[in-house]
Amino acid sequence: MFRARIPTPFVLLSLLGLFLTFAAGSGLAQQDASAAKAGASPEAFPKGKKLFLKDGSYQIIREYQRNGDHVRYYSLERGDWEEIPASMIDWDATLKEAAAEDKAAAAMVDKIHKQEEAKRMDNVADIDASLQVGQGVFLPSGDGMFVVEGKSVKLLEQVGSQTKKDKLRTFEQIMSPVPIVPGKQVVVIPGSHATLRLTSGTLEFYLREPPPDPDRVTPILKSSRPDQSGPDVELLRAKVVHNGRQLASITSLQGQELSQSRDTISVQRWEVAPSVYRFTLSQALAPGEYVLAEILPDGLNYFVWDFGIDAAATSTGKN
Repeated sequence: MFRARIPTPFVLLSLLGLFLTFAAGSGLAQQDASAAKAGASPEAFPKGKKLFLKDGSYQIIREYQRNGDHVRYYSLERGDWEEIPASMIDWDATLKEAAAEDKAAAAMVDKIHKQEEAKRMDNVADIDASLQVGQGVFLPSGDGMFVVEGKSVKLLEQVGSQTKKDKLRTFEQIMSPVPIVPGKQVVVIPGSHATLRLTSGTLEFYLREPPPDPDRVTPILKSSRPDQSGPDVELLRAKVVHNGRQLASITSLQGQELSQSRDTISVQRWEVAPSVYRFTLSQALAPGEYVLAEILPDGLNYFVWDFGIDAAATSTGKN
């Protein structure tokens, strides 16, 4: 016959001790949790709206609903819906706070948008074609000399850089001074008119140099002034002669240059970006033929960009 085994007093005391220890631990944990929640500041809870009371305190809420003489709100502190009389609420302070928070939020959104736009423009500024040279006008990508006429940007061609039907010599050969009388020489470029034609005398020029090439012994354009960086470029008015355009007249004696005359128009240079230079004019240009030439330590380098300005067309319509 089976007989139930009765626990000894020692076992009963042990079990009772374990039970009391567990109960005490649970009670302390609940007290700690309640104390932490009671002592937490509003900043410890998720950010929400403030519902101000007439006693100067406020509730951190997610939303509220006004039902007659009572207000029902969702407390972010306690995570539940609660209800209080509407007469306890300071409506002026509550609405003023809500308006201030809305204004601050709108200002923050605007600031973020401006920062993002500035960052976008900074990123765009790293792209060659992003350089703004006028209202809604941007410099095209690639190297070379560009002319800005109003909202139009055009690339200036280098004279003699292409072979012609009459088998022109290379540019350096074409630009060599050709003596016409003893002791006097003139510098000419072929053709009486430049291919590129403009109609406005109010122009700006932009030069984008190629990135440094370690294999190049001498840069294409280099300042002749050791204390300045960037190219020295001169704007010349060309004189139309027989089958060409004269750029300069040189007087020499026994192979030594005595003087050189050329019709020069003053320009100012501005470095607007790395390896990008802007050239502005001291005066509007009259119709005629022009070239931009580089100045080297030993004189003009007739590695030129040419263009012409035509007289603007006038209306002859009858009234």
